[in-house]
Amino acid sequence: MTISVPDHPQRSPLGRRRILGWLYQGLLVAGLALIAYVAIGNLYANLAARGLKLGFDFLWQEAGFEIAFHLIPYTASDNYWRVFLIGITNTLLVTVLAIAASTVLGFAIGIAQLSSNWTVSRAARIYVEVVRNLPQLLHILIWYNVALRALPAPRAAHSIGDAAYLSNRGIYIPGLTTDRPGLLALSILLALILALVLFRNLTSYAERTGRTVNAWLPAFAVLVALPALAIVLSGAQVSFSVPHLRGFNFVGGWVIVPEVVALVLAMAIYNAAFIGELVRASIESVNKGQREASAAIGFGWWQTLRFIVIPQAVRVLLPPLSNQYLNILKGSSLAVAIGYPDLVGVFTGISINQTGRAIEIVAMTMGVYLAISLLIGALINLFNRMTRIVER
Repeated sequence: MTISVPDHPQRSPLGRRRILGWLYQGLLVAGLALIAYVAIGNLYANLAARGLKLGFDFLWQEAGFEIAFHLIPYTASDNYWRVFLIGITNTLLVTVLAIAASTVLGFAIGIAQLSSNWTVSRAARIYVEVVRNLPQLLHILIWYNVALRALPAPRAAHSIGDAAYLSNRGIYIPGLTTDRPGLLALSILLALILALVLFRNLTSYAERTGRTVNAWLPAFAVLVALPALAIVLSGAQVSFSVPHLRGFNFVGGWVIVPEVVALVLAMAIYNAAFIGELVRASIESVNKGQREASAAIGFGWWQTLRFIVIPQAVRVLLPPLSNQYLNILKGSSLAVAIGYPDLVGVFTGISINQTGRAIEIVAMTMGVYLAISLLIGALINLFNRMTRIVER
């Protein structure tokens, strides 16, 4: 009997499909690269026809315009790079404050919707339905033009204990002044992060061991000691001042301009309605039998919520909550409607009109929003991994 053996073994169907898959992916990448090449070529050709060119040399040109509110020192003689930094810091300020306020208010609204008290639950439900069905821009305009602009002038400002004042030019509060505000802000931010990490670790240790640990005192000590140590080591000049009326305006202390207050209040109230719904849904996703079991062993309502329900609900809550935080970041661009100098207002708006570098400026703005969005997503994912259930 003669057995013939083929010179080349036939490829299996799985191997052929894999080769075809790589071929199709290669063709797709090549097609996308060709489209990008043609688009970039057309862009350079159109710019050359108009006598323009791409570049970021404009960032070192003098801006020549004032910015009403800024966290870092700025004058009209500074360059566009400083304008870019001011836009980023102003955007981050309202975003962080709005995220913190909307999270606290949203959790309260979400828990209130599940209250056994009929009045509380109905009031929370009405809040959610009314607030989330109105445009966010309308919320901002209402708070800015109706609520804050209705406050009196500085000479007739509302006084709170002769220490803080409410006027149509802003909220004036006692505060620290220093010749190195950047260092002070950075040290406070670092101290806040370390205090939160320390508080969480001490709380987790107390829960694991059953010991009584005062987590508040060490966290507060870190929050106070770290900025003080940074100031002492750097030799910065620091003074404490209380606002007082001089002429037609207040001097001393800190001022929170109406635009910041309106933005933070409007964004917090608006987004808290959505976060409240997310919190309600995540709490209801926890099996009812676990609440009944916790009540059977003597847990009260708050203990059941704190130790049983919320730790499980958080794992359901985090993915949609991160999307809501991204909406807060992107919604901060509506600040241009009330003249707040955020990144879109002072950089994508005024700077484009003065320099004509639309492509570069828009690309930088897109890059900033993308970077902050990725950072928020990374922090949420990190927290999600920290709170996950570890299975054996």
